Amino acid sequence: MVPETFRKKLYRIIFGTDTPPGQYFDIVLIYLILLSVLAIILDSIEAINSDYGVWLFRLEWFFTLLFSLEYLTRIYCSPKPLHYIFSFYGIVDLLSIVPTYLALLVPGANYWLVIRLLRVLRVFRVLKLVRYLSEANILLRSMYGARRKVLVFFTVVLVLSVIFGSLMFFVEGPENGFTSIPRSIYWTIVTITTVGYGDITPQTVMGQVIATMAMLTGYSIIAIPTGIFTAEIASQMHSVSDNRRCNVCERTGHHPEAEFCYHCGVTLPDTSI
Repeated sequence: MVPETFRKKLYRIIFGTDTPPGQYFDIVLIYLILLSVLAIILDSIEAINSDYGVWLFRLEWFFTLLFSLEYLTRIYCSPKPLHYIFSFYGIVDLLSIVPTYLALLVPGANYWLVIRLLRVLRVFRVLKLVRYLSEANILLRSMYGARRKVLVFFTVVLVLSVIFGSLMFFVEGPENGFTSIPRSIYWTIVTITTVGYGDITPQTVMGQVIATMAMLTGYSIIAIPTGIFTAEIASQMHSVSDNRRCNVCERTGHHPEAEFCYHCGVTLPDTSI
């Protein structure tokens, strides 16, 4: 039996989770990523930064050097280094360490340190959330399938916003804060979506009547996009379940991740290929 080389062992530990060392590496990496993100968040609080800014700065450099070593190690043990470097997570890994080094060379680069928060994206790779890719595909297909309905809905909302905004502009006028039709449309959208900032409010009786109509309209239509997406997702899930047909009993309705038939126990065909 040919002994496993050091690079292959390192590759199995860093990129794989099928061995205890690989699992321990991923767990430690999760905690380091979360701690580094927590340090960035705490550093943005002025009171904490004034008291512990020096320690947070040192902690940032500790994480940066550690992640730099990990990044170089991944390149070293990867069978195809360029493939990793230009992959999505390879770019994320690089962007999470570059701002700290850049802050030493470019004045004002400290403001770019927010890019370090991209480190949290690496948790998704470590947690191997690819298993949920089928659910993500269902969601994306649902959004794509509902695009025309959603477009019609937003068109109707825009038309209503223009109508209500124009009415409010002519009824209230600039003296009450409705200085233009676009600003009045802004008020209408804020009202219809039930956000209600309160920076502009109607003062006349007729304006309050129109505002009441806009509020009732908002409550009537705000749930429509949710219904559209829910119906589309249900349709997509039903179609996916129908594709998982058992070759023996020919029953359908299986979950996309199911491996065996719910009715006869036979292994289901793989529809992902």
